[in-house]
Amino acid sequence: MRKKIAAANWKMNLRFEQGVQLLDNLLGRNIQLEDGQLVVFAVPFPYLIMAMEKTKGHKNYFVAAQNCHNKQSGAYTGEVSAEMLQSLGVPFVVLGHSERREYNGETNALLAEKINEALSKGLQPIFCCGEPLQIREEGSQNSYVEKQLQDSLFHLSEEQLKHVVIAYEPIWAIGTGKTATSEQAQEMHLHLRNVLAGKFGEAAADDVSILYGGSVKGSNAKELFSKPDVDGGLVGGASLVADDFTLIIEAIK
Repeated sequence: MRKKIAAANWKMNLRFEQGVQLLDNLLGRNIQLEDGQLVVFAVPFPYLIMAMEKTKGHKNYFVAAQNCHNKQSGAYTGEVSAEMLQSLGVPFVVLGHSERREYNGETNALLAEKINEALSKGLQPIFCCGEPLQIREEGSQNSYVEKQLQDSLFHLSEEQLKHVVIAYEPIWAIGTGKTATSEQAQEMHLHLRNVLAGKFGEAAADDVSILYGGSVKGSNAKELFSKPDVDGGLVGGASLVADDFTLIIEAIK
């Protein structure tokens, strides 16, 4: 059964003490989650241990790393491996965020390797996909995003797919204040689910949680998440504001 997920992507934000304060604030609100409802905090690498300690004992609250390397170990100064994350007990890792694709040159093929490495270490990837504005304006967003899935996920088995979360993030809506309408989000999420169904079967595709990412706020989360194929959000700026992210958590309930 697919899960409803409110995932916070802190990106490269917050001093350590601010991160502590934000988690204390949010967890102190004691929002009770039912089975199938998850909150995930994707925090910067230096904050992982702190966040793991803070969320311990809070049912269905988890921590994610924002990236991992495609190799298990080696002379890769400044990088972090899936094995390192596994050794900390980190359950999730965000892979393929548009910012890493754009600024770090991450390709679909590289991300397939990262997916493999993460899964081999028992991590659940939150795999990001999405189109830039030019592609949207050309009307070729469906084929663009379909290729991202084909190149990075189609080598997986049906069993492996069960451990992958997908986040659709229209790049033109990230941090711009622009948001895909709930209808646009539903249209793309349904397309992604149909693409997965064509490869892995309808039952497997129906079990995959597909999140929306792109200027999700407390004011629009409920409408976005009400759509049948939108299973929550991968949230950037609004996840740094306790009151806003509280509304987003409540929207998955």
